[in-house]
Amino acid sequence: MTAPQDTVSYPLLPDSGADAFERELLARWDAEQLFEQAQAARAGATQAEVDASLSQGLSVTVRLGEVETVEYQRDRALGITVYFGTRKGSASTADLSTTSINDMVTKACAIARHTAADECAGLADPALLATEFPDLGLDFPWALNPEEAVELARRCEAAGLAVDPRLGNSEGASVGTQRGVRVYGNSHGFLAGDVASSHSVSCVLLAQAGEDMQRDYWYTSARDPQDLLDVTTVGRIAGERAVARLGARRPATGKARVLLAPEVARGFIGHFIGAIRGGSQYRKASFLLGAAGQAVFPNWVQMHERPHLLKGVASSNFDSEGVRTIDRELVRDGVVDGYLLGSYSARKLGLVSTGHAGGLHNLMVDASVDRPDQASLLRRMGRGLLVTELMGQGVNGVTGDYSRGATGFWIEGGEIAYPVHEVTIAGNLRNLFAGLQAIGSDVDARGGVRVGSIWVGEFTIAGE
Repeated sequence: MTAPQDTVSYPLLPDSGADAFERELLARWDAEQLFEQAQAARAGATQAEVDASLSQGLSVTVRLGEVETVEYQRDRALGITVYFGTRKGSASTADLSTTSINDMVTKACAIARHTAADECAGLADPALLATEFPDLGLDFPWALNPEEAVELARRCEAAGLAVDPRLGNSEGASVGTQRGVRVYGNSHGFLAGDVASSHSVSCVLLAQAGEDMQRDYWYTSARDPQDLLDVTTVGRIAGERAVARLGARRPATGKARVLLAPEVARGFIGHFIGAIRGGSQYRKASFLLGAAGQAVFPNWVQMHERPHLLKGVASSNFDSEGVRTIDRELVRDGVVDGYLLGSYSARKLGLVSTGHAGGLHNLMVDASVDRPDQASLLRRMGRGLLVTELMGQGVNGVTGDYSRGATGFWIEGGEIAYPVHEVTIAGNLRNLFAGLQAIGSDVDARGGVRVGSIWVGEFTIAGE
């Protein structure tokens, strides 16, 4: 199993200089990859691909000023997939000893020999593999020791509890930091990787007035610890949100305009993403079956994928198969540009991989042309429901039928009138997408989908 003669020499990692953490994995990687591929070759495999990862992190949780947990995580994994023609077998291990690697390869080959042939199985097309690896600003180590993390968590929780005397209990404040190395190689000659960090602070508080008890939270997350909200701000927002929910009631059953806050609008757009994945399309399990080239949203809706966004949560130069990622206009003037495809789903559909094996890479949803903030959208909506949290999994990906539990606030005269809970909102996603009224500029940048508040035309609301 020799690499093609015209393969490019790929860098292993961006030229940021490997530290001791990175070298622990990288010092052994070349030898291990060659060993695995040699084992697979001796066993008769025609292709092979290998994934390796190493991560370490620290997380602490404080509740009512007392330390509840201090956890240090250190994980590593090595996986191989071999192909005997169009038969595929995979195996993995966390033990990087030669014996364990040998056993892993043997198991993968045994699985492949007993797997049915699949003409769509195999590595990505060599012509699609990434050849450029700019630094995306993903790695910002945080030299945080447990004592410092505990102190930050205490400050976060204390700031939240100080917001209002009705905040008498807490589910805790947490501080976490993680850093990991990922490397992917295949028998086409591709070998590359990246180092990425992730840091977060969160707080969950409980407010009580008489028999009424309400819970809410807030969090901040970022690649760079310098981009995190101040811990006291996180606590304060969590406290304000919990107190604001006191006195919640159920609105009347009927139809109502709904505004989804950014933190829940992200999931709403996520249903669209799931519907245009290659797997959903070739399995015919999508309410947007064959939607490429169709107008799914109003003609003012624009969505852009930006895989190379600096410090982006989902930024990457290549997908999980080594295929290069590129900027893409996923929705243009309301029309779906195409599907999200890895190599397998692309072959099933008679198309070409779009570099989405493993997921989407930073979806940016444009605000409406006039870029309204949430307050402006509430005034325009006049009367209806502002949803700040969703519960349950009542979404049918095949039909698009949507039914979720919700909490939030009832709006009258364009302003918040009172909090609501124990509400169910329902509709059909295809109809809801087509009926979007506006998208706000209040973007939530904490996830791989960046979107502001979304004013949906109407949901059916089940309340009193």
